[in-house]
Amino acid sequence: MNLPRIILGSRSPRRQELLSQLLPETVIEVVPPADPEEPGFEDLHDRDAIHRQLISICTAKNEDVFQQRHADASVPILTADTIGIAKRETGDLVVLGQPPDQPDWQETVKQWFLEDYAGKTHLVLTGVCLRHHQRVLTQIAETQVTFYDQEYVRARLDWYLSTQESLGKAGGYAIQGAGSIFVNRIEGSLSNVVGLPLETVFEMLNR
Repeated sequence: MNLPRIILGSRSPRRQELLSQLLPETVIEVVPPADPEEPGFEDLHDRDAIHRQLISICTAKNEDVFQQRHADASVPILTADTIGIAKRETGDLVVLGQPPDQPDWQETVKQWFLEDYAGKTHLVLTGVCLRHHQRVLTQIAETQVTFYDQEYVRARLDWYLSTQESLGKAGGYAIQGAGSIFVNRIEGSLSNVVGLPLETVFEMLNR
């Protein structure tokens, strides 16, 4: 894989760090999408609908960056979007995005940890979009994350909330940070949970 340049359409320093594990930093140009607003998942509770929305979001980010740069189509543009998904007692799937930008954000995260995560397995999905020449490739990576039980989580949750690490994190935790103390096991890509599934990106770049 020998690319002279690639554009990463992201505001996330984690994604840039991850991509630099596959490619030299000197070939990565970061161009965040101009529009920070993204469609939500509030009314979507089944897997197919969530998948379609996730692909729509990462594709729209890619188009945003392409229009900004009026880029040479020979320069690949990579964009991604990561979400957490929990299964409620009703059987509905619920997308857990970033905690709300409100003073009571801790109550939201506490509910996620105790009701959706503790002693359970939730999903982390990342939609990836790669534009190169006339081709637009999309793919979704999925990782299963299992937390320790209620007693374990409850005993450490107030401390974790005090770190404020949850802010700006999909699902309200960072597996590469202090949030890792809650994780019992993962099945699938670790880098996917951080924000960019390297296995998927490697495959797409080689295609």
